[in-house]
Amino acid sequence: RAGDKIRFAAVDQVTANRLEKDQGQALETLSPMSEAWTRSVLQSPVLRERLPPAHPVGVVYRPAGDQYLLIEYGPPVLDINLRLRVHALMTQLAQAAVPGILELTPGIRSLQVHYDPQRVPLTALLQTLAALEERLDKTPTTVVSSRIVHLPLAWDDPSTRLAIEKYAQSVRADAPWCPSNIEFIRRINGLASAEEVREIVYAASYLVLGLGDVYLGAPVATPLDPRHRLVTTKYNPARTWTPENAVGIGGSYLCIYGMEGPGGYQFVGRTLQMWNRHRMTAAFTQPWLLRFFDQIRFFPVSAEELLIIRRDFPLGRYALRIEETEFDLAAYQTFLATEEKSIATFKARQQAAFAEERTRWQAVDAESAQGLPDSAPEAVREDLALGANEQVVASHLHGSVWQIKVTPGQGVAMGDTLVIIEAMKMEIAVLAEYPGRVARLCSAPGNLVSPGQPLLVMMTGDE
Repeated sequence: RAGDKIRFAAVDQVTANRLEKDQGQALETLSPMSEAWTRSVLQSPVLRERLPPAHPVGVVYRPAGDQYLLIEYGPPVLDINLRLRVHALMTQLAQAAVPGILELTPGIRSLQVHYDPQRVPLTALLQTLAALEERLDKTPTTVVSSRIVHLPLAWDDPSTRLAIEKYAQSVRADAPWCPSNIEFIRRINGLASAEEVREIVYAASYLVLGLGDVYLGAPVATPLDPRHRLVTTKYNPARTWTPENAVGIGGSYLCIYGMEGPGGYQFVGRTLQMWNRHRMTAAFTQPWLLRFFDQIRFFPVSAEELLIIRRDFPLGRYALRIEETEFDLAAYQTFLATEEKSIATFKARQQAAFAEERTRWQAVDAESAQGLPDSAPEAVREDLALGANEQVVASHLHGSVWQIKVTPGQGVAMGDTLVIIEAMKMEIAVLAEYPGRVARLCSAPGNLVSPGQPLLVMMTGDE
């Protein structure tokens, strides 16, 4: 209950499995848990590993809680070879139909295995995986099914510009990516113009490496041609609001947001729905649109055209152009070798621009710091001079004022929204707790507020 303090104690896998079994029996019999347990000494998180040259790329096995196992290949770099090895392992593990394996979730260079330890012990699972690794070495996967999916993209869509404006007003107006994410992408990649950013995005073929990157089937994808691989930093702090199906770039990856929510990728525009929760259509044979190893190619549409497409697409009234094909790793590696010099030139220019941008941030930060006081001032908490029947409406949390929904002299009813505060990636409404009239405002949009800080003064009862 409120006021309690919680401390976690480490237990080993055997103890965790025993406690889970005891808990299941307690629920079935409605009797108390009786299993005793003791703390264990923390061990290395690595259960098993094989490194080169004993393994082609290196593989590490780690527990992820008591019912998950995380398998990682190679170093933490973007390498499509590693993604295909993950896919091959996932395919073979699914075909093996091991009792007790509940779910397989692939990442860029990892596979997370959800298993039932009551049905398949961890030691047995590790033995199965070791045998599959031997098989992968003998028959590596180099060709996978793929589709070229042509998606409409409204460049610099008004909804994404609104998200940037909200961010600048209530979170960080001086962020390097404000007021234009596209200008930021241009600058940090050493490109000559915003039009060059646009040309690269529309020319690229984005290979889908993962799904559910944010939520609801959101793809994480990267251009096959490294010269189309624009790089950026993410928002810091993150946005509190992102429009549904906004298209953004973060690091070397592209994402299409499955629904409204927070986010940090740099916007380039907006497209159609990635998820259809209501019905099956020709495009939506399952709730999510895209598949692993799809290749996304964008074509331009206006913001007005996109609104019509977004209305029709979930209803099956807008036909996507989809081409069946294959992704051939050997052919792709031949392409990379052929274009090696041009790719190296592009990356060198890109890295120089990225370093230049970082240096500029440091200079701006140092200049700003010179004008700061030795210590940050405490939040304003002064007692206001209140007239008869006046009451203060104060903030009840730390955040920034996003919107003030009332004006001085305006009458309000109980439950009306007075102020909206952005905090912790959420928009939180401050409601009127009683009817009255707004006497005066004590804050403004963009102001930082803390608990107890006055937002406005209300007049209640008779004047």
